[in-house]
Amino acid sequence: MIKVEFRGFAWRHAGRRAQAVSDVDLRVEPGERVLLLGPSGSGKSTLLAALAGLLTADSGEQDGDVLLDGRPALELQPRVGILFQDPETQLVMARSGDDVAFGLENQAVPPDRIWPRVHRALDAVGFPYEPSRDTHALSGGEQQRLALAGVLARRPGLILLDEPTANLDPEGAEAIREALRSALADTEATMIVIEHRVADLLDLVDRVIALGPGGTLIADGPAEKVLAEHGDHLAAQGVWVPGAPVPRRPAPAPGDTALRGEGLTLVHPRADRPALDGVSFDLRAGELLAVTGPNGSGKSTLALLAGGLAAPTRGRATVPGEPRPLHRLPARRLATRVGSVFQDPEHQFVTATVRDELAFGPRQAGWPKDRVDARVSELLERLRLAPLAAANPHTLSGGEARRLSVAGALAAAPGVLLLDEPTFGQDRRTWGELVDLTADIRDEGTALLAVTHDRDFAAALATRELVLDAGRAREGEHR
Repeated sequence: MIKVEFRGFAWRHAGRRAQAVSDVDLRVEPGERVLLLGPSGSGKSTLLAALAGLLTADSGEQDGDVLLDGRPALELQPRVGILFQDPETQLVMARSGDDVAFGLENQAVPPDRIWPRVHRALDAVGFPYEPSRDTHALSGGEQQRLALAGVLARRPGLILLDEPTANLDPEGAEAIREALRSALADTEATMIVIEHRVADLLDLVDRVIALGPGGTLIADGPAEKVLAEHGDHLAAQGVWVPGAPVPRRPAPAPGDTALRGEGLTLVHPRADRPALDGVSFDLRAGELLAVTGPNGSGKSTLALLAGGLAAPTRGRATVPGEPRPLHRLPARRLATRVGSVFQDPEHQFVTATVRDELAFGPRQAGWPKDRVDARVSELLERLRLAPLAAANPHTLSGGEARRLSVAGALAAAPGVLLLDEPTFGQDRRTWGELVDLTADIRDEGTALLAVTHDRDFAAALATRELVLDAGRAREGEHR
């Protein structure tokens, strides 16, 4: 158990004029379990990074103190375990079991105790493979389970979780919650967790701290009391307050086929089964096809093959008017036909500012300057990125980076848009803006294929559903 204190804490990222958080005064007692709420960009992830000792002098400027058991956070770093929004950033070994063992080896745990703890941690999070599984062959949700196993195996005194279930299917999310229940019961560790979907974690916490812009304190207390007294205000700020209605955006009648997948199959070397096995679909103009299914079922693989970003072992993806399959098109031509949004936003950032990132696609498509400027300005305002126009995309929060990646793919208005978990890490307000923006693009005639675990997003926008399981597909009911 570790006591947490922020005393007048402020942080400004290098290269940014505005502070990410300012004048934060918080105290978390040893053994408390705290849910940290707030809209995207309110500084939640910055606070967790500060507690983990990850904010260094060369990455920004700090005022005030961050203390663990009365000592600077950096001094207790080995006793802190953190799970990031993007699990891939903390996987360092080629084999899954070795990745969990890595942290224990660095803590000088005796060798005969390492692997029993590795196996217990993998079992606790419901990891579905043997420890020898290649980490690069894991889906985003499977990587999340593995990264959490690495955190829990170390038995830290302070557990920090940044959206631990956002990238998981419902069964995987429940497995993570059960693993946390067990770990907290065994270790009595202090826990601070960030989660936009409040209802999913209320039974794991005994205190809620709600933040506004810049880390200002909105509310602090037991969950029931905070939600009863501040629920409307929190909802207006973008928090997913339980019970709030979800909008629906019905689609007009779809048009002609805009993208066709025929028997798409991908077999990785040395894999025991295909990652994707004979999946076919027709995607029509003016509709959104939701691709759903459990983690590891091949959803992201389908998005890569359908977007021409990977070559299938068998089958092909085509668009009307192109005799060649998409994976054989030159990159510049492919970008004018199909846009893609990846699971990990930072993988597709190619410029030094948010404004230039939004302008990149339209410029490549040959738009005139006045049209580019108008489109960029529209997207900056609609997705609340205008204050960050001059910021480096790699300094954005997880939620801000996701909004930018979606906006960047939408900027050139391609005929087909593929979205891989587009609403991951979004607060309710920005989620609604993404739904509205995506609906507008759909209704203008763009064909959209969205890989998603977000049932609300699918219900709001999807015309049809393609359900994957173990690399095979079945089509769900029309909506």
